[in-house]
Amino acid sequence: MDIKKQIYGLLSIAFLAGGCAIENDIPYPIVDGSISAFEVEGQCDADGNSTTQATINNTNRTVTLYVDDSVDLTALRINRLTVSNNAAVKADSTVCHDYNSFPTVGFSSLDDLPASSDTRVDFTRPVSFILQTYQDYEWTVTVEQIINRNIVLENQIGNAVIDDVNRSVVVYVAPEQRLDRIGVTTFQLAGPHGTVVPDPTESEAYDFSHPVTFQVSHGWEETSHEWTVYVYHFTGEEDGTTGTFARATSATISGSIRSGRQPVVEYKRESESSWLSLAASNIQVDGTNYTAELTGLTPGTTYLYQVMVDDETVTSASFDTAPATPLTDGDFDNWHLDNVVWNPWSEGGPSFWDTGNRGATTISTSSDGSNTSPTDDTCNGSGQAALLQTKWVVMKLAAGSIFAGSYVRTDGTNGVLSFGREFSSFPSKLRVHYKYTSSTINRIGEDALESLRGRPDSCHVYVALTDWDEPREIRTRPSERQLFDKNDSGIIAYAELIQGSTVSSWQELDLELEYRATNRTPNYIVVVATASKYGDYFTGGEGSALWLDNLELIYE
Repeated sequence: MDIKKQIYGLLSIAFLAGGCAIENDIPYPIVDGSISAFEVEGQCDADGNSTTQATINNTNRTVTLYVDDSVDLTALRINRLTVSNNAAVKADSTVCHDYNSFPTVGFSSLDDLPASSDTRVDFTRPVSFILQTYQDYEWTVTVEQIINRNIVLENQIGNAVIDDVNRSVVVYVAPEQRLDRIGVTTFQLAGPHGTVVPDPTESEAYDFSHPVTFQVSHGWEETSHEWTVYVYHFTGEEDGTTGTFARATSATISGSIRSGRQPVVEYKRESESSWLSLAASNIQVDGTNYTAELTGLTPGTTYLYQVMVDDETVTSASFDTAPATPLTDGDFDNWHLDNVVWNPWSEGGPSFWDTGNRGATTISTSSDGSNTSPTDDTCNGSGQAALLQTKWVVMKLAAGSIFAGSYVRTDGTNGVLSFGREFSSFPSKLRVHYKYTSSTINRIGEDALESLRGRPDSCHVYVALTDWDEPREIRTRPSERQLFDKNDSGIIAYAELIQGSTVSSWQELDLELEYRATNRTPNYIVVVATASKYGDYFTGGEGSALWLDNLELIYE
C-alpha cells in the first residue's frame, strides 16, 4: 500500500475516533454593529427647523432626534436606517406597526425596500433595536416631538404661558388695551401644522374679556381637544431683562418687548465715551421677542449696551467678548525623535499635536517609517514645517497625518486616536500654508473603494469646533471603525480643504468656518490633516505628500 495512503488512513481513523471529543473553541471575530444614519418623517432640530441630522452616540449606542408637529409619534415612519458591516436589524416587536413587514437589514431609503415593507414604529417612548453580526449590539432610539405653540396678541406683554397638561393659556396685555377688542397676530395653539377652531386671526379683533375655548387639533389628528385661553391686564412693571451671548468678534442680545414695538440698541466699548447705534436691519422682532446681532467687535474686550423703546431705556448691561486664542504650535517648528518615532513637540514639553507615526513604525525599524516628519522646506524659509507622506509599510498603506490630539495606542496594525484639544473661543477662519504632490491611487484597502483605483489622490485638511463632553476616540480597525463625522451634532463650526491635484509651490489659503450654531460655546478644537483623504480606509497613492506650515486662527 502506498505510504501516503497509509498515513491518510491513520489520520482519518484518529479524527473519527476523537471526533466526539473535539470542541469548537475557535472564537468568533469581533464585528461591530453600529447605526450610521437614522432618519424619520417630519425630522427637525430642537427648535423645530427642518433637518435630517440625528445625534448618534457610538459609545453609548444611542440615537436621539426630533420631529415636528406634522407626524404621529405612535406610527412614525423610518425613512433611513443604515448600519455598519451589513448587520442584521431586529426591531422591538411590541412597537412595530407590522413587525413581520419591518426590514431585517439596513436601508438608505424606502426605495431600497420591497413595496410591502412597513417601517412605522411607536416612538412615544425610547425604542430598542438589536444589530446582529457575530455579536448582538443593542441600540436605543429616542424621539422627541417639538410642538411650537405661539400666541401674539395686540399690546401683549411677555410670552404666553402655555400649559400643555391642562390645555390652558394665560396671556397678559397692557393696561390700556381693551379686552373685548384685541387684534390677534399669531394663534398657533396646535403648532404650524395644526388647526384652531374658531380661528381668531380671521377677525380684525377678538373678544377676550372672558375665558375663551377653542377646538385644537394637531397636524396628524382627526379629533380635536378643547383649550381655554385667559387674557388679563398686566399690573406690574414690564420686564426689560435681556440675555447676551458673546463670541470673539460678535454678540447676540435677546429679550422680550411689548408686541408691536421696535427696540433701539446702542453699544460701545467700556473705555469709550460715544455710543454706536445698531442698524435696524440687525434687530429681528418676533412677536414679543427680539434678537439683536452685534458684529465687528474686538476680542477680549468689555462692551456696554442699552436697549430703548420709545426713547426710554428699558435695560442696560455689559458683556465681555471671548479672547482671540491662538492655535498652539501651528508653526510646526518643534519636533523630537523618540527612538524611531518623530513627534511634533519639544522633547519633555507639552504636546498639542500628534501623528500616526507610532502605528506606522510598529512594523518599521527606522525613523524612515515615520510618515509625518519635520522638513526644512517651509513657507517663509525659516524654522520647520510638517511633511506628511503616504507610504506602503510592509503590509498596508499608511497615510501621513497630523492632528490636534493624541495617539492613544496601536491595536494590531490599526490606530486608536483621541481627537480634540480644549478650546473655547470663536475664530472665523483657519489660515493654512501648504503644497501638495498628488500620486495616483494604487492601494485599495477595501473592496468598496475599488472605484478609486487609478484616480488622483487628494489631501484633506479640516478644522472643527465642538462642544463634546470629552475628546472623540477614533478607531481605524475595520470591524469596530469609528471615524470623525463632519455632520456630528456636537460640531458648532466646520471648514475643510480637499485638494486633488498637485500644488508645487507654497500657497496661503483661508478655510472659512461655517457656524452651525451661534449660541453654543466650544469645548474642543479639532484640526486634522492627511496626505490621503481615504487613508483611514488604507486607501491612497504611494508617494502622495502634503507640506503644512504656519497654521493660524483668524478672528474677523
